[in-house]
Amino acid sequence: MGERIELQAADGFAPAAYLATPPGVPKGAVVVIQEIFGVNDHIRSVTDGYARDGYVAIAPQIFDRVARDVELGYGEQDLKRGVDIAFNDLDHAGAQQDLQAAVDLAAGHGKVGVVGYCFGGLLAWRAACEASGVDAAVCYYGGGVAREADRRPRCPVMMHFGELDAHIPLSDVDAIRRAQPQAQIFVYPADHGFNCDQRGSYHADSAAQARERTLAFFAEHLG
Repeated sequence: MGERIELQAADGFAPAAYLATPPGVPKGAVVVIQEIFGVNDHIRSVTDGYARDGYVAIAPQIFDRVARDVELGYGEQDLKRGVDIAFNDLDHAGAQQDLQAAVDLAAGHGKVGVVGYCFGGLLAWRAACEASGVDAAVCYYGGGVAREADRRPRCPVMMHFGELDAHIPLSDVDAIRRAQPQAQIFVYPADHGFNCDQRGSYHADSAAQARERTLAFFAEHLG
């Protein structure tokens, strides 16, 4: 369904992205922000899903500033590499520029939502607070959001967490609720990564319910 394209960031860097377009006139656009595993088969599948639901969907390759075309699996070594890239090697300010480039391109198709998973959930939260042109943001189990919970988003925000997630304890979720009472925050009987059907932590019922809520949220704020 999709194709590889090139974005243009404000500093001249040109990250690649995966673009999927819907049949007919789009309702708006969704920027899909990757996990620590890169824009891999799963993220492309998620992006295709938003296109099937009527949105132009773009998944920027956030790791391109470190290494081009990173696609990782879910084993221990890939997990370690993804964590190293995301939290040790990546220039986060540059990543925000790449994300803004995706938002700017998406804006040509209507209102723009961002949705991020895992590491992408944190970047989606930052986009809600920093990026221009974002009309709604959804964060799936965003590690690190609790440490930045006192920031003020510029758009409506929805968040999804798993109650079995050892990486994001429920005390962190409660702290986010207190800091962001206007955000829609949901907790599911699931672990970290419950949306990914290629991981052992996949929880089909939670993934389906979270997706239903996300699509309703985007329908309300994007069209």
